[in-house]
Amino acid sequence: MRFFILAFGLIFSNVGVCVGFEIEDQRIYPATNAAQVLKVLSTADIASFDPLIKEFQMQNTEVSVNYTVASSAQVMTAIYDENAAFDLVISSAMDLQTKLANDGYSQSFISNNTARLPNWAKWQDQLFAFTQEPAALVISDKAFEGLTIPTNREQLIELMRANPEVFEGRIGTYDVRTSGLGYLFATQDSRNTDSFWRLTEVMGRLKTELYCCSGAMIDGVYQGKLALAYNVLGSYAENRLAREGGITIVPMQDYLTVMMRTALIPKTAESPHVAGRMIDFLLDENTQTKLAQTTGFPPIFGQIADSQKALRPIRLGPGLLVFLDRLKRKAFVRNWESSILQK
Repeated sequence: MRFFILAFGLIFSNVGVCVGFEIEDQRIYPATNAAQVLKVLSTADIASFDPLIKEFQMQNTEVSVNYTVASSAQVMTAIYDENAAFDLVISSAMDLQTKLANDGYSQSFISNNTARLPNWAKWQDQLFAFTQEPAALVISDKAFEGLTIPTNREQLIELMRANPEVFEGRIGTYDVRTSGLGYLFATQDSRNTDSFWRLTEVMGRLKTELYCCSGAMIDGVYQGKLALAYNVLGSYAENRLAREGGITIVPMQDYLTVMMRTALIPKTAESPHVAGRMIDFLLDENTQTKLAQTTGFPPIFGQIADSQKALRPIRLGPGLLVFLDRLKRKAFVRNWESSILQK
C-alpha cells in the first residue's frame, strides 16, 4: 500500500533523505563498516532489485544502500519539482528520464562501461539503459478456458467485443494520467497502430479497471479479479509465472513494445561517485550476464527471445519528448479519457 512521507522525513532521518512525494516502499541495506550511503529512488520493486543491491554490496562492502520505491510520476515529482536529494534515479519511464536529463536535472558520468553502450541506449552521457523489457498481454488461464488466445490487437478487440460477459469489469490497464510508464506505452501504441483508439474504446465500454503499475495488474489477474491485463511489463509477469503459474504471457505478434529501464545521477546527488559505481555495476559484463536469471530483467546487451520482426523498441533520444509537450499531453489525455471513461 502506498503511503505519504511528509517533509519531516523522520523515517529517513538517519540517512539524510527528507521527502514530500508519495512513495510505495523503502528499505535500508546497512553495511557492516558503512563509510558511504547510496540513496536510490527507483520504480523497480524491492523484490526485483534486492539481488542486485546485495551483489553490489558484496563488491562495495563499505556502502549502505537506502532504496526507495515510487511510481514513475512520483519519481518525476521528487526530482523535477522537489529537488529531492537522491544519488541515483532508476525508472522505467524513459520519456520522463529523458526530460530530467534534457532539462538539466542530471549530471554526466563517463566510464568504460557506459562507453560500450550503443548510442540508442544512452543520452548525453547522463542517462543509461541497463535492461530491455517487452510489454505483454497477461491472461488468466482460468478465465480463458474455452476461448482462443489472441495473438494481435485486432484479435483482442474482436474477442472482447464477442464476450462481454467474460471481460466486463475484468480488464486491467494503466491509468495514463498518473502512470508515467502507462503514458509512455499508450503514446507508443498510438504511434504504432491505428487500432489503439478502437482498443481503448472497447476497453472503456467494458468498464476497464485502471492501475498504477504492472505489479498491481498482475496481482489482479492472479486473484481472479481480472481476466487480462494489457501492456504489463513482461519481466514482472515472468517472475510471477515462475513462482506460481496460472497465467499465460502473450507477446503480441503485430508488434511488441520494448522499453528500457534507465539510470541517471541527479544534480542533487550527495554521493555521485558512489552512484557512478552502481551504474558501472549494472552495466558490468558479469552483472548483465546474470541479470535475467537473478532479477527477471532482460539485459541491455542481450537478445530478446521473441520474434525480432515484431519488436518495436523505444529508443532514447529527443523523440521521447514529443508527447511530454504540455498541449500534446493534454490533448492525448483528453482523448484517452473520452474513450476509456465511458458512462
